[in-house]
Amino acid sequence: MIHTSDWHLGRAFHQVGLQGAQSAFLDHLVEVVRAESVDAVLVSGDVYDRALPAPDTVAMLSDVVERLIDAGAAVVLSSGNHDSAIRLGFASRVLERSGLHIRTSLDDIGRPVLVGDVAVHPLPYLEPSLTAGRLGATERTHASVLRAAMDRVRGSLATGSHRRSVVMAHAFVTGGATSDSERDIAVGGVAAVPPAVFDGVDYAALGHLHGRQEVAEGVRYSGSPVAMSFSEARHTKGSWLVDLAGDGAPAVHFVAAPVERPLALLRGTLDELLTGREHAAAEQAWCQVTLTDPLRPLGAMERLRERFPHTLDLRFAPTGSVTTMSAYAASLTERSDLDVCCDFLTHVRGGHGADDAERQLLAEAVEGARLGRSHAEGEGSATGRRSGAA
Repeated sequence: MIHTSDWHLGRAFHQVGLQGAQSAFLDHLVEVVRAESVDAVLVSGDVYDRALPAPDTVAMLSDVVERLIDAGAAVVLSSGNHDSAIRLGFASRVLERSGLHIRTSLDDIGRPVLVGDVAVHPLPYLEPSLTAGRLGATERTHASVLRAAMDRVRGSLATGSHRRSVVMAHAFVTGGATSDSERDIAVGGVAAVPPAVFDGVDYAALGHLHGRQEVAEGVRYSGSPVAMSFSEARHTKGSWLVDLAGDGAPAVHFVAAPVERPLALLRGTLDELLTGREHAAAEQAWCQVTLTDPLRPLGAMERLRERFPHTLDLRFAPTGSVTTMSAYAASLTERSDLDVCCDFLTHVRGGHGADDAERQLLAEAVEGARLGRSHAEGEGSATGRRSGAA
């Protein structure tokens, strides 16, 4: 099987569209499926970047699914917190007959996708406030709803005739390293899920975090196939090739993805960056530049782009000065919604930040807005078919 996730089709990187890079990855994925005789492609959530994807984004997904199935693989998609569970799951029962298995509903938890003698259990993103009651979870936390979902999975495994088992989930599992490009899925610590929740299966194919990593034995994130923030400059993007044919632990190999354009983090004075030979490799990269000149140079971006034409992000950290407030552009791309709100309050009040009560009030407002969006759009809510239709 190929374990991948977080395609975020339709995403932009500092206002530059990623369609070309994403298309190159999907072409590569089809080639790997053919070359390795892959039986199933698992996509663990965040297939799209937004609940209402653009028509060309939907066409991109349709095209690659058709090619993957023609190459001989079943395709298993589960919804993430960026996806609209209702829209992504449209006609899923009919599509199963052609080899495309889309799981976005609570009703499907515990109903495996059978790939030979392997039972694959795709879990949609489970928003605790919307799913805890229906799952019988004891608390409205991500750990509690995933435990309840895994109880259903284990019940199915106990009665099935499969030889091996895989679970797909979209969550923040304790021990995982985050990136700036991930959307917070909860306020505070209620998002954390211990790896032990997935005990009892041979492999847990996780999505949500954008860096590939193994957080526990057999519990892995594939990461996103394309970088979406400069915090991912040192990532090597790709997918996990998982072989469940033998006995014991699955054999797992990393398959690197193509890189349309690398990322570079540059720091120094404007003169050092424009003349230093050590920066030659960055001339073809997407660049984030931090200038350390004591005084801000005039026309800095234009001069930088003469050598580094793909510079996207320019920052200033003057030597000898103390920076007390981040730029709004950096805040919007690298900080949580709650932190952006608090930064704005600090700005308009001349440096007086939010006190504990104000921060709590803003946290409630941000969370209420997020849940309101989930209710309105079905974004990642994994509601049942009847309630979703209603």
